[in-house]
Order: sequence, then structure tokens, then C-alpha cells
Amino acid sequence: MGKGRLEAFSDGVLAIIITIMVLELKVPHGGALADLAEAWPVFTSYVLSFVYVGIYWNNHHHLLHTVTRVTGGILWANLHLLFWLSLFPFATDWMGENHFAPIPSAVYGVVLLMGALGWYVLQTAILRVQGANSVLAQALGRDWKGRLSPVLYLAGVVASFFVTGLAQAIYLLAALVWLVPDRRIEKALASHTQ
Repeated sequence: MGKGRLEAFSDGVLAIIITIMVLELKVPHGGALADLAEAWPVFTSYVLSFVYVGIYWNNHHHLLHTVTRVTGGILWANLHLLFWLSLFPFATDWMGENHFAPIPSAVYGVVLLMGALGWYVLQTAILRVQGANSVLAQALGRDWKGRLSPVLYLAGVVASFFVTGLAQAIYLLAALVWLVPDRRIEKALASHTQ
């Protein structure tokens, strides 16, 4: 199977995830700014999740540029990642609707953590097929972002039970780490083609 089909399917799933999340945003009843202000937890959780889905989409796009052959293992690893990402709308809505309460905030962090694990599994499946000298292996290097993210998500889960605002700050920090474009794969691909 070519990677184009895998990429198209993944793009479609991510687009549906974003669509589901935006459909969960309810229009406030009333025309005053105070009515809009009451929706801030739902909107804030939506924005954070939108950023996360965008980060996954962007990095997934770059990741698939390193793939030369798609195997069954890569397909299943990709589905594993998409499963965890498909839980973003549920976790986002539950956290926002409950004003960042401890349990919904912790569940949100668990979904983030499992998405990171899904990403690691997909990278590992690709590396297993491509080899230790592949473009992806060269690009990853020490992968400090990939190692830091699960630690931050776990810290956010724990913080959810004590200071939910700290948990949200940790989730935001992890997103900001990835929001800065990661050029490792682009650089590795450019050097590989030369």
C-alpha cells in the first residue's frame, strides 16, 4: 500500500475530530457579553484541543514523508494513534463543560498521554520497517520533545487532583513546546535527497 492512502485516511479522521469538537460549541442564550463569558471554559478547552490536533496533523504529515513502505504494523500503529486522538472531542467537551474539574482534567491529560504513546508506537513501527539509518532515525536524534511531553502530561494528570489551573498550564506548556515548528524531519529529508 502506498503512503498516500494512509495519509488521506488520517487527514480525514483528524478533520472529523476537529469538526466534532467545533460542533460541541454551543451558542450562548442571550446577546450580552456576559452570556458569552459564561462559555469561556468550553471555548478555552476547544482552543487547546484544536491546537493539539493541529500539532498532530502537522507532525503526522512530516512523519509520513519519511515512510517508503507501509506495512500492516504501520497501519495498526496509525489506527492506534487515531483512536486516542478520536477521544479528544469527548475529553475536551467533558473538561470544558465541567469548568476544568479535577476528574475531567485528569482524563484530558490521560488522553494526551495516550496520544503521545500512540505517536511513539507509530514512530517505532516506522523505524522498525525503515531501519536505524533511515531518514526518520536521523531526524529524531535524542527526541527531547517526544520524551518531555509524556512527563508533562503525567504531571498534568497528577496536578489535576490538587490545582486544576496548574494542570491546564502544564497542558498548555506541552502544546507550546510543540507549537514551535519542529524542523528535524525537513532537515533530514533535505540532507537525504542531496
